[in-house]
Amino acid sequence: MPLRLAMLLVALFAVVSLLSLAASYAVTQSSFEQTIRADLRQDLAGFRAAPTARAVALLVEAESREADPDRLILSYISPTGRIYGNGAIARDDEGFHIVSLDGARTGYEGDYLSLTDALYGGVITIARSRAEIVALRGVFLNILWISLIPTVLIALSGGLFLARRSKRHVEVVGAALDRMTSGDLGARVDIGPRWSEDLVQIGGKLNQMAGAQEGQMRALRGVSSDIAHDLKTPLQRVGLYLEDLRGQLDDEAAEAILADKMQGELDDMGRVFEGLLQLAQVEAGSPKARFAPVDLVALGSTVTEMFEPTLSGTGHRLSFEHPADEMIVQGDRALLGQMLSNLIENAHRHTPQGSEIKVSLEQSGGACTLIVADNGPGIDPDERDKVLHRLYRLDRSRNTPGHGLGLSLVEAVATLHDARLELHDNRPGLRVEVRFRR
Repeated sequence: MPLRLAMLLVALFAVVSLLSLAASYAVTQSSFEQTIRADLRQDLAGFRAAPTARAVALLVEAESREADPDRLILSYISPTGRIYGNGAIARDDEGFHIVSLDGARTGYEGDYLSLTDALYGGVITIARSRAEIVALRGVFLNILWISLIPTVLIALSGGLFLARRSKRHVEVVGAALDRMTSGDLGARVDIGPRWSEDLVQIGGKLNQMAGAQEGQMRALRGVSSDIAHDLKTPLQRVGLYLEDLRGQLDDEAAEAILADKMQGELDDMGRVFEGLLQLAQVEAGSPKARFAPVDLVALGSTVTEMFEPTLSGTGHRLSFEHPADEMIVQGDRALLGQMLSNLIENAHRHTPQGSEIKVSLEQSGGACTLIVADNGPGIDPDERDKVLHRLYRLDRSRNTPGHGLGLSLVEAVATLHDARLELHDNRPGLRVEVRFRR
């Protein structure tokens, strides 16, 4: 915007300067021409004072010898037809021309203003050069360039400086918005002392909005955490009561079968509440106090070995590819193991028997990436953001075990470790990438 504004002001200044100089040039040109015409009338009046045609001829001859023909042309055609002076007026199809009476020259170039009158039976012509008026055009053009070019350069330089400074300020606002939209409700616009008033107001409103949203989300998470915490103990009691009841029933009785189903449902509810509590703990950031160097290669080997018997029992193929060297990140080993376990379990749960699940580690520059990919049905692009929300489940997953907290916990653990979680199409299947900054 500042650069466009500077260019607009430069264009406006150029137009005003052009109009002003054009008006000045027109007035000055008119003044010069009036001066030349007055001189011509004065010259003619002097020749009219001569008493006879002979005297006029001699006067013309005398003054023409002293005059510069490039500035003043004198011509008198006597009653006998003889031409006196330093030039004569001739006319052809192209207009009037001044022919030189000097044998060394054939004519004169340039524009002249002339005055012709009959005098004592002859014709006298006086012409004065317009060279000064013609030169005036170049002078005004030079004035235009000399005044316009520095102004343009200064204005554009100032506009470019302001544009770069505004661009940095806008980038600060944009970075804060990116962090907010990615889920970091603690992001704020860092308003600088040299910010313009409008950007200060925008940054303040954004910070106010982010603060309100952060407070609302904190309250909502607190409510869900409190509910999960308050219901966990009663559910455990109900579970104990069901175990006691189940111990008093015959294994083949219908009541025993019903009690087993109820116990299964209670276990699922307990896992949901346990997941909500764990998710609330991770989002609170409290485990950061336990961060220590973690080797992702060793962690991946441990977790994949733990899942391999379970996956092979359902015909799934689990593999782990990693570089030979260690890949160390700062983090909580238990949470990182839980994150990888959730990704493997999620792939196992949502892929058919015989599917391949591939866990790999890649290193590029200053980042290392944990990848869990499968060749199952995958997730539609428009639902990849939704599956990261807590308790959200795809329509085709309604009849499969799970509670919709696995990927939510994965995202929370990744955010806690300043890592970026991305879901991609594995063609076929789903490819989950967790990129750590080292």
